[in-house]
Amino acid sequence: MLLYDSVGPNPRFVRMFAAERGITLPKVTVDLRGGENRQAPYLAKNPAGGLPALELDNGFVLAEITAIAEYLDEIAPSGHSLVGANALERAETRMWTRRIDLQIVEPLTAGFRYAEGLKMFQSRMHCIPQAADDFKKIAQQKLGWLNGLMEGKDFVCGKRLTMADILLFAFLDFGKNVGQGIDPAHTNIAAHYERMKARPSAAA
Repeated sequence: MLLYDSVGPNPRFVRMFAAERGITLPKVTVDLRGGENRQAPYLAKNPAGGLPALELDNGFVLAEITAIAEYLDEIAPSGHSLVGANALERAETRMWTRRIDLQIVEPLTAGFRYAEGLKMFQSRMHCIPQAADDFKKIAQQKLGWLNGLMEGKDFVCGKRLTMADILLFAFLDFGKNVGQGIDPAHTNIAAHYERMKARPSAAA
């Protein structure tokens, strides 16, 4: 396998997930800032142009981070699944992963792209800079909602570490570096962030 890697929270999510599952992925770095992912050689691998992507030994290229994570989870030779050991656990993990993705990750990322990241993204996608502050507020509101639901929990799904936790951490850590830090009032989110930051996989 070969991971097409780059800067940013999406590749970091996959690297962390692989590390948690004990999988070492050979990597090639794609220049996201320079737009290499929007040029023909990479687009031949992943027509959507997003990063990361995982090229399998048979040449098939798998994209989209949760799809890559679930594939790695299934092929890991040992260890505990980060999706779930049964139908209910898998459904719970996917429910929370989707909620975090749609309600926190998407507005947080849009807020960055339309403000601090505007110079890089304005030639690559339709940007609405006038909406940047609103997207940032939406992300914080939903973090407040999740903060209340995290009371008494170690992880999003209770005692189970899952891909939902890795997704949340990767984007919270990214947010801290682009002007969208964790609200001090969100004490449960902050505690979760510190627990995840202390894991060896956070250095992946």
